[in-house]
Amino acid sequence: MREPDPVFTRRLGRGRLIALDAVAAVGSTLVLLGVALARPVDLPMWATCLLVGAVGVPVAVRRLWPLPVFGIVFAASVAAMLAGVGWNPLLVAAFALYMVALTERRHPREPTLVIAGISVFGVLLATLAGQRGGSGATDFVLIGPPVLGGAWTIGRAVRERRAYAARAAEQLADRAVTEERLRIARELHDVVSHTLSLIGVKAGVAGYVLESRAAGDAAAGGEVREALRVIETTSRDALGEMRTMLGMLRSDDASPDLRPAPDLAALTELCERAATAGVRVELAVHGVAGLPEGMGRSVYRIVQEAVTNVVRHAAPARCRVVVAGDAKEVRIRVTDDGPGNRMPPEPGHGIIGMRERAHLYGGTLTAGPRPEGGFEVSARLPRTAPEDP
Repeated sequence: MREPDPVFTRRLGRGRLIALDAVAAVGSTLVLLGVALARPVDLPMWATCLLVGAVGVPVAVRRLWPLPVFGIVFAASVAAMLAGVGWNPLLVAAFALYMVALTERRHPREPTLVIAGISVFGVLLATLAGQRGGSGATDFVLIGPPVLGGAWTIGRAVRERRAYAARAAEQLADRAVTEERLRIARELHDVVSHTLSLIGVKAGVAGYVLESRAAGDAAAGGEVREALRVIETTSRDALGEMRTMLGMLRSDDASPDLRPAPDLAALTELCERAATAGVRVELAVHGVAGLPEGMGRSVYRIVQEAVTNVVRHAAPARCRVVVAGDAKEVRIRVTDDGPGNRMPPEPGHGIIGMRERAHLYGGTLTAGPRPEGGFEVSARLPRTAPEDP
């Protein structure tokens, strides 16, 4: 069942709340004045109006000066009761006391629960006294304290509720930071997996060439130098990214100086680096203009992990990467012509990470051998996810 829409679609600002207090002040003043004029009072008209104004008007600024306003209203309420103006004007004082309870800091020894219990007992006692009848002073003594105690208890309860909500929001923010750091850890895994795989492949090439070719062969020497150059460049880039990400994981700074994370624009460079490891990649990207930054980064990481698996398990091989999008979804397809029976009994961290990135946007991912040979990774990421990740 769908919940009804909230009455207030947005939180009222301080100015509007003060305006509402002003309306309440005018209303209570008019009501008290009407009650005072309906009864015979041994006071001049100007004194009656002044006394009623002292009870009702200060409520308009109760949010600005809660404690002074309550003091003025309470004193004027007692004076009005002694003068016989109105019945139980402590209702207005309770309205002012609520703001004091809401804004003033709670003392550790404050007996809020005791005040609430006394207020309930006072209401029961006032009910019994009301059935037998009583004077105005008796009603003032019996009803006034429970009204003030109830206002104080409600104000404290609302303050505690707001403090609890603030703590919950802070815990939610801390959890978001933790989740973000876990996400960065997954990014670090992708960086290490891809770049160090290239380092391993090139180191193997260098070792094989040194063993199989003559030491004086010029072509072999050039091949070794090229392999070592790729190892040097790739390892330096990997270490730079690792230092940056680890620096963010160790730092409590909310805005560290980081380089932009790779996105779809870096797919070309990714394919060029894979070619140095013996995997010729054919890249086709279309229909992904205007893709959100986070989704573009996830697409890049899925392609990166899939190409890394080709480098690790199928090189030398041919690989085709297709990233196609339309108004509804983005489709990723990475295929190769290497051995297809390389799926482990339990999926590794790479495949799990790719699936997590796809599920993050409400998508799906499959990975497995193709009937015609080779291996395929296929993913679909809807552009309109049910929730913003």
